[in-house]
Amino acid sequence: MPADSTPTATVLNRLTATEIVAAVRSGRTTCEAVTRACLERIAERDALVQAWQYLNPDQAIAEAKERDRSTRGGPLIGVPFSVKDIIDTSDMPTEYGSPIYSGHRPRADASCVALSRKAGGVLLGKAVTTEFANVHPSRTRNPHDLSRTPGGSSSGSAAAVADHMVALSIGSQTSGSTVRPASYCGVFGYRPTFGDLRCVGIKEAAGSFDTLGLLARSVEDIALYRDVLLGIEPVPVAADVPAPRVGFCRTHLWSLLESSTQQLFENAARKLADAGAKVSNVELPKNFEGIPDAHRLISGFEFSRNFAWEIEHHWEKISTTLRDGRIHDGLTCSFSSYLESRALAERCRQLITPILENYDVLLTACATGEAPVGFSTTGNTKLALIWTTIHVPAISVPAFTGPNGMPIGAYIVGKRNRDRELFAFARWIHRKLA
Repeated sequence: MPADSTPTATVLNRLTATEIVAAVRSGRTTCEAVTRACLERIAERDALVQAWQYLNPDQAIAEAKERDRSTRGGPLIGVPFSVKDIIDTSDMPTEYGSPIYSGHRPRADASCVALSRKAGGVLLGKAVTTEFANVHPSRTRNPHDLSRTPGGSSSGSAAAVADHMVALSIGSQTSGSTVRPASYCGVFGYRPTFGDLRCVGIKEAAGSFDTLGLLARSVEDIALYRDVLLGIEPVPVAADVPAPRVGFCRTHLWSLLESSTQQLFENAARKLADAGAKVSNVELPKNFEGIPDAHRLISGFEFSRNFAWEIEHHWEKISTTLRDGRIHDGLTCSFSSYLESRALAERCRQLITPILENYDVLLTACATGEAPVGFSTTGNTKLALIWTTIHVPAISVPAFTGPNGMPIGAYIVGKRNRDRELFAFARWIHRKLA
């Protein structure tokens, strides 16, 4: 947005978070105006997209007016955001995508919500999630094609950002629940280094893997939001980074990709090399072939213990998808098998470190292709969960258009505890591929 432009209600909802903050601070718009623009977009589109589990326009406008009256400001001043409905809110229902918790009202905000509000963000409402952030599909539609899934389990979060209803949304990821919806919906989806962003006030699925996930329409917004949730002074994404050393990592699951998607990645590797990147192939150790099964057993074992009360008292309200999937896996997994799977995961975390030292980032896939037509599935989770299991940071960037005109993300994987570098190189790659 040019420095001398005056935002109008018709475009305010399309601004990124960093653009909103700049416009509010300069006096070119107000928190209330931005919030109203987003609410108008929601009123126009959500009957079709169905991204929202809970929305209270009057409350959102009141919160925005409070931001305008305050002299406090903050790094997210005036930025409308949503949170996945497994994240507690003190003034809104939190139903975890399950009829078991219909109308449930927590007493406190989750830490990520409290930090977002403290930074000046305006919480519009709760985004639809799948049941307990698992794979049973939700009602949300892909905003680019209403006949297709937006992915899961952060379905409403990705769809709301993609459809310009909010600038930012917080999801979560246990397998690929943030990055796959980001790929399908054509937005940026970030999974941080494991443990960096705290999960207090979020319904735990599997503590060995659970992280917050951030969704936005720019790398800069992802970096800003990460710093806000870390409670530190925001640092801009580094400019003018050198062309990166890129490891093209097909993984042992590459055959799961649609042939057209495989070709998009092959073309991307050549395009990056032509742009100056040093691109070479990376082959993962054979141990990594065991990760999908290890992840399934670890997550199932932990989930079935975390949800012991729901299983014991509300079995009939749990979907057959969840009963026959993760819960069954967990209840039939022995403790010794659980420990063996954890040992494999830890071994792979050790093995990836020397591999990553030879590269700045890895280029790979987090989805098999375009968002599937229909709503019987939220898509294949296996590609993304490799990297979730080994605790490295990664970001899906909107890089490709599939044969049916749908977005497909390139998954950029970084080194553990080097998330800032990941952002800089991901932006470089996005600019070369977009």
